[in-house]
Amino acid sequence: MTVTHPGTPTLTTALDCVFVWHGEDERARVAGRNVLGSVTYGHGGRSPGLLHGVPRLEVAMAAPADRPVTEVWTTDRQVRAGRQDDLVYAEDGEHFFCAVRIDERDVYRDAVRAVYESAFTLMWRLGYTRLVRMWNLVGAITESNGEGTENYRDFCVGRAQVFEAWSDRIAGMPAATGIGSLRPGIDLYFLASRSGIATHLENPRQTPAHQYPRQYGPKSPSFARATVLESAAGSVPALFVSGTASIIGDDTVHPDDVEAQCAVTLANIETLVSHENLRRHGLAGGFRLDDLDRVKVYVRDAEHLPVVRARCAEVLRTDVDIAFFNVDVCRPDLLVEIEGICR
Repeated sequence: MTVTHPGTPTLTTALDCVFVWHGEDERARVAGRNVLGSVTYGHGGRSPGLLHGVPRLEVAMAAPADRPVTEVWTTDRQVRAGRQDDLVYAEDGEHFFCAVRIDERDVYRDAVRAVYESAFTLMWRLGYTRLVRMWNLVGAITESNGEGTENYRDFCVGRAQVFEAWSDRIAGMPAATGIGSLRPGIDLYFLASRSGIATHLENPRQTPAHQYPRQYGPKSPSFARATVLESAAGSVPALFVSGTASIIGDDTVHPDDVEAQCAVTLANIETLVSHENLRRHGLAGGFRLDDLDRVKVYVRDAEHLPVVRARCAEVLRTDVDIAFFNVDVCRPDLLVEIEGICR
């Protein structure tokens, strides 16, 4: 993992995210804000818990020589945190964060269905009915489970079953990332809103993931390419870009060329966040690639990190918060995946 960052960003939104690197003073980086939840992308993993009253998840994503980074979600509202069974969560009256872990097992689909069901039930009971963003960090993501099914495809079955069961209560599928991690098991975390408007975006260059043909698994992946959250409090809207890769239609393109895959991935994001695509979804405004921030870049092969890092430096702002991770992507022929946030 390689990380660069600017100085402390100006936090002017109701819900925001900041990257804090190991050795930095987290309190100084989030001064004047309340912490809704945090996720450390580090050397080892730990089941989510409450640290000083704040939900905290530690995920194994960094190699031993790499510097861990913590993704801290902050709010300008007062926060209340709690625990329900294996879930840890926090809420501020408008935003909801929760995290949960599934330990290693032969087959994941039933456990995935159970934890998604628990998270949706808690979210709904507390009044946060607009699901905004999901992260699913899957150990051995492209390896086979105890039945010979790829772990990611096994995961997708459990998740799809819950979205089917909740289709009358949750309006559409939100932005998501499904990526490999360096520890067996699955770590998950979610963001939801009480009264903000969440609009889920698709990309005209890509088949919606939930419409993928059966060749990609018995159940299609359940997510949108991005989600725009317009807060009811009138704060700056945010566009959450899902984990995006070198896929056109539903096909992986340039399977053996990391430079070409990186170019296609960035072109997909550019189209996704554009004025034209937002208008296509009934939204005003739009973004450019250099509006992307809080970027996480996942690279399958360590030797490709310099190439990907150089390409990102060419198209992203010099002051962007960005972290690079050497982990598997959700298809064996995908070499790079990128996510981020536009405001």
